[in-house]
Amino acid sequence: MLMDAVFLARMQFAANITFHILFPSISIALGWLLLFFRLKYLRATDPQQKLDWLRAYRLWTKVFALTFALGVVSGVTMSFQFGTNWPGYMERVGNIAGPLLGYEVLTAFFLEAGFLGVMLFGHRRVGEIVHLGATVLVALGTLMSAFWILALNSWMQTPAGYEIVNGQFHARSWLAIIFNPSFPYRLVHMVLASALTCAFLLIGISAWQLLKGVATTSASRVLRTGLVFAALAAPAQMVAGDFHGLNTLKHQPQKIAAVEGIWETTRGAPLLLFAIPDDATRSNRFELPVPKLASLILRHDPDGELKGLNEFPSAHPPVLPLFWSFRIMVGTGILMLLVSWVGLWRHWRDGWEFSLMPRPLLKLFAGMTFAGWVATIAGWYVTEIGRQPFIVSGLIRTSEVASRVPSASIALTLAIYVTLYVGLLVAYVGVLKYMSEKPEKSSAAVTSEDLAQDPLRYQSRGEFA
Repeated sequence: MLMDAVFLARMQFAANITFHILFPSISIALGWLLLFFRLKYLRATDPQQKLDWLRAYRLWTKVFALTFALGVVSGVTMSFQFGTNWPGYMERVGNIAGPLLGYEVLTAFFLEAGFLGVMLFGHRRVGEIVHLGATVLVALGTLMSAFWILALNSWMQTPAGYEIVNGQFHARSWLAIIFNPSFPYRLVHMVLASALTCAFLLIGISAWQLLKGVATTSASRVLRTGLVFAALAAPAQMVAGDFHGLNTLKHQPQKIAAVEGIWETTRGAPLLLFAIPDDATRSNRFELPVPKLASLILRHDPDGELKGLNEFPSAHPPVLPLFWSFRIMVGTGILMLLVSWVGLWRHWRDGWEFSLMPRPLLKLFAGMTFAGWVATIAGWYVTEIGRQPFIVSGLIRTSEVASRVPSASIALTLAIYVTLYVGLLVAYVGVLKYMSEKPEKSSAAVTSEDLAQDPLRYQSRGEFA
């Protein structure tokens, strides 16, 4: 019964974090893109360009506000689950987890929540410098939020800087706790994941507007921005992912063994393009290997040795979900790289004129609107499932800190959570669809009057006064 309760509690937390991560994966990068739109608006000397960037800023500020709201709701629920489902976790590591979560609220959430209202309603009510400053602070807040949350998550993966007194964890060095061995890699990996997720959201919604014939001229500028952003972020993410993989191999070799489906310690391990790992027989079925490629990637030596799962009896994660989550993440990332590069090349070949973009390519863009979500969720599953059976790697097992709530109660609340999350997700996508198809309403009907009331007046020669 206890193991059933632990499994259901893990499922409930997985449902929550799956829903929650959708929104930070957009807002982290979108805050900085809004700053980019704002700067382009201020620097533009052509009235039409200025109007286009203002429309883009207002539309995507509303998208940011909607995303931020749902991220806050799901984040609060996830925090409550530390107490309801995992009370032993906070009893043992609360001295470390509590301050890090508190720093996130104090340094990040207040910035986002406090200045988002200025971004939404303050244009022409406050000065341009104040409004720009609000945008900077909101963008900084999203990054700081990722910083503190990933510091805690990374510490759970590679704990450092602690001491244990009477079974409780205490901080010996906050610098070592925050900048633990995996933190820099996870932070860069997550920021780039957000960049790709946000870029394809821009690409997809702009392409949908063009397909529906409702796009303003600002949609073309947003689409081009998304393509450039994705084309740069995708290869950078692959490089960051390689460094992250090497760091994981050093500190969590059992996770890499599960990702690669390696049961026995092997020299010259193959990369399995396809397989069905079987925990019962501790083997893989239907393998499709590329000889020595896993060792080449992970050891930079085709004959390098990789430890197998049998080296970690009763202390390695479940293999099948980890194996396939990783391949979904990588496969989606490769697809995003190819689509962004092909789209940018086609756009360049057409003389940067989007009216010449073929409809099948626009449909592909629209179909990949939420491709970043697929890769991000798969990546989070690799991270979180890969830590099992520990909640703090190598130190505290998940089963040790679970609550004694009856399984039936956890199952009931799990069903309620999933139902609510599905409804909220459908509503979120529906609102995005409405805003994309009604761009004039969604951007507050930006007109030339906005330019006439702009504090940065134009001189007759087209420069700022």
